[in-house]
Amino acid sequence: MLVKEIKEIAEGKGVKAGKMKKLELVRAIQEAEGNTACFQSDFASSCPEEGCLWREDCLSGK
Repeated sequence: MLVKEIKEIAEGKGVKAGKMKKLELVRAIQEAEGNTACFQSDFASSCPEEGCLWREDCLSGK
């Protein structure tokens, strides 16, 4: 997913993107949603969240 698209999602969640990088921005969105901020963390390879919006980018490291 492109950073532009992520910024649009962030705006919809009330997260101010500013100059956040992709990793920081996705984690801020995860927190705003009440989820664990685990994007591209050590937890990613064993993550059970099959329907996560970030899953493909998280597992690919992009």
